[in-house]
Amino acid sequence: MSPLEDENATVKESINLQDMQLDEKKPPKKVPGFWSVRYGLAIIIHFCLFVTTSQNLSLSIAIVAMVNSTGQSNQTNVSTKGQPDVTPEAGVPTYDWSPEIQGIILSSITYGQIITLTPSGYFAGVLGARKIFMIGLFISSVLSLLLPLAAAQGVVYIILTRTAQGMAQGMELGTSPSFWVKWAPPLERSRISSITSSGAILGGFIVLLVGGFICQSLGWPYIFYIFGGIGCVCCVIWFSLVYDDPINHPYISESEKEYITFSLAGENSNPSWSLPIKAMIRSLPLWAIIITGFCRFWLVTNLTISLPLLINIMFDFDIRNNGILSALPSIAAWICITLGSQMADFLLSKKILSLVVVRKLFTVLDILAFSWDLEEFLLYYQESFHPLLLDTS
Repeated sequence: MSPLEDENATVKESINLQDMQLDEKKPPKKVPGFWSVRYGLAIIIHFCLFVTTSQNLSLSIAIVAMVNSTGQSNQTNVSTKGQPDVTPEAGVPTYDWSPEIQGIILSSITYGQIITLTPSGYFAGVLGARKIFMIGLFISSVLSLLLPLAAAQGVVYIILTRTAQGMAQGMELGTSPSFWVKWAPPLERSRISSITSSGAILGGFIVLLVGGFICQSLGWPYIFYIFGGIGCVCCVIWFSLVYDDPINHPYISESEKEYITFSLAGENSNPSWSLPIKAMIRSLPLWAIIITGFCRFWLVTNLTISLPLLINIMFDFDIRNNGILSALPSIAAWICITLGSQMADFLLSKKILSLVVVRKLFTVLDILAFSWDLEEFLLYYQESFHPLLLDTS
């Protein structure tokens, strides 16, 4: 072979090597969304959060039937009916809890959530979210099954049970977002996150919608038995099908694993125990997120937990109609979060708005919508019933 032929062969080999390197840098073919493991994982977490919220809000609708009077005759004098639909004669106990005691019982689960919400998110980032989430779901489900027994033992026992249940649910809520650091491609993260978070909203809708029927037909303890039992079944499904990352998942295809790994190549997802505490304290964006998150949490909690009692005081509906009316804000929120996530991913994929602008825009719209709804509801309450208070006092 002549020197010229050797040189040509060397050039061809170099070109082929460069082509191979370019092929390696090409992104793998995208795996179809709803037929993929990552979306299957989102649906499983969606359903688990659905059950968690159902267990959380079960007491909100059941307490209308659990007490002899929800205290409306002492507060508004609008109606003196307000009797529970189930009575001790039917074999279901009722309790003489004052409005103050009812408020403490309903809010106790929130205090438990606050305790574990942030630590669970931190430990999930380091140790993995799979086991922490499952432990929280199992404890919450078992305590839901035991809640009627705790109520029979006394007010202190039900408050402690609800607080412990809130701590378990805080473990779930704190760990669920950490899955998408390793599972969700950046351009799909809004859509996948909305699928999971919408489960909590849908759970509130379903438990309020069917809870009234359950309390009226079977008795209020069964609302805790049903959703507690469903939660135990979810633990088995969770242990079998959910994994911390796509690399260790036994059922994921190689093409989807490569697609997720390639899309997350530029992100740092390595676990670390260290936290930049000083930098976090001085970070204005972090404080903005904390404040807006607190405001949204306060608004949503007040609207969802207290709404059945407030409707019972205002309108004196039977428990079935109370549940239907209380469920309406949840289904409206579920529709909005589903459509909003699609719009957010559209704006990002078409590069109409940047990621930061999209997140700020939707956060502001979320807070304003909730604030307006709560303000209008309270104004209606004051305009409709405050004059009655003055006339009857």
